[in-house]
Amino acid sequence: MEQTAPANPPSVVNSIVYAGDGTHRDVPLGRIGALLARDPGSFAWIGLYEPDDGVLERLQEQFGLHDLAIEDAHKAHQRPKLEGYGNSFFLVASTAQVVDRRIAYGETHVFFGPRYLITVRHGASLSYAAARARIEREPELLALGPAFGLYAVLDAIVDNYVPIVDEFKATLPALEKDIVSESFDRDTVIRLYDLKRELTYMQVNVAPMQDVLSQLVRSANPLLPEEVRVYLRDVLDHSLRINQTIDVLRDMLGTALTVNQALVTQAQGEVVKRLGAWAALLAVPTLVTSWYGMNFRAMPELDGRYAYPALLVGVATVCVGLYRRFRRIGWL
Repeated sequence: MEQTAPANPPSVVNSIVYAGDGTHRDVPLGRIGALLARDPGSFAWIGLYEPDDGVLERLQEQFGLHDLAIEDAHKAHQRPKLEGYGNSFFLVASTAQVVDRRIAYGETHVFFGPRYLITVRHGASLSYAAARARIEREPELLALGPAFGLYAVLDAIVDNYVPIVDEFKATLPALEKDIVSESFDRDTVIRLYDLKRELTYMQVNVAPMQDVLSQLVRSANPLLPEEVRVYLRDVLDHSLRINQTIDVLRDMLGTALTVNQALVTQAQGEVVKRLGAWAALLAVPTLVTSWYGMNFRAMPELDGRYAYPALLVGVATVCVGLYRRFRRIGWL
């Protein structure tokens, strides 16, 4: 009597064997090897989320995964890369997800071989259930084996960047209107800086994906048939467009910050000019009154009958002349 295999650990999100006839079934990890041995055309897709050492060691023993790849899969914070180990690949891809109105980043590590596809998710990363459902709806593509599953995963990762970038594109025009408004808003500048910082972090994660996808597209490894490389080229094209969009948005944000700084400097200059003009106007009566405020007796104009009115008229004339001059040059 066949013994029942133990249930999968909690870190195992899915453990599916796809048969050569297009059917599939969920199975415990302990039964995958036996099912693959019965059907030479089958392959396994195992999805993990932050697995412990024991799960990875079981999979390493079952599929002959390389020690260095297992060591990398234990740790997050890996740079996107593609490593070849004999007849298998180890791939690291960065994922992004909006959490509490902030972009959180995670990673997906992929073990890819002739009969298996193992995805290991760390951090902020959406489930690949939609990607699995997609290939299950297309039996003719499912027949291409785990290579098409790899495409579905990479396509889901890159497509998930799109709504995040679109949100940046929608936010920037509103901020540009605030920048050129007459009133200065400190929050606008802070928001601009935050957006540029988020875009910089995103570019750091997205840009290396181009190298990974380019290597897969150019690879002559028989694990990647030409039919799959056509789809991978499409993912590469999407990745290139997203990266170009991020570049443009970063440049626009940099320009917006520069324009904001120029407008603030210009506004400060206008204030300084007005203050300077008013100071010049006030300097005339201040100078005259300080002159006559000295305790000198030998000032002949003090004894004149019309000295005081003449002084007032003179001061007023000079002030009016300065005022008209400053108005004409735009200082007032």
